[in-house]
Amino acid sequence: MNLLRFYGDHAREAFGLLGQHLVLVGASTFLAVLIGVPLGVLLTRRPAWRGPVLGLANVFQTIPSLALFGFLIPLPFLGGIGARTAIVALVVYALLPIVRNTYVGISGVDPAVREAGRGMGMTDGQLLTMVEIPLGLGVIFAGVRVATVVGVGTATIAAAIGAGGLGVYIFRGVSTVDDTLILAGALPAAILALIADGLLGLIERRLAR
Repeated sequence: MNLLRFYGDHAREAFGLLGQHLVLVGASTFLAVLIGVPLGVLLTRRPAWRGPVLGLANVFQTIPSLALFGFLIPLPFLGGIGARTAIVALVVYALLPIVRNTYVGISGVDPAVREAGRGMGMTDGQLLTMVEIPLGLGVIFAGVRVATVVGVGTATIAAAIGAGGLGVYIFRGVSTVDDTLILAGALPAAILALIADGLLGLIERRLAR
């Protein structure tokens, strides 16, 4: 009941923070797809790079999110206080599942299908766009799904560097020992993650058919 009363009294602020949260997750996931999918494709053409690239992405995943935000703040162009640094950090976290699933999805295409395409006179580019990506799209999208859900949760930490989002309520609630404030930020973030997972899961299943 206290939570409903809180939302009623702070509806404008709550919707504003939700909007900021969606922008952080949406922008970072979009950029991660733009970077991660081509990188995953490149790894299928340069198998020797797979270990170093995925290893580096794994290392970034092990860095605690708050520490990563702190490391990025002093960097020129990428760092600073605010949404830019948060988006860069969220992109770093989103890269591993997208790169890995793109690599797995494309490299998992049946070699006989590739040979059939080459036998029809397809170039490498045509084979990629007309055969490999369509067949691996379900696996690739599964990586985007994982990256999005992880991003929704990680974006709550962005409030610590002035990037806004639902984490503002969580940090404010922790500092004042107010359970209502903590729930006001944590509950919609959890619901948002469930909604994103459900919707993207439906799309993933359609693509995998």
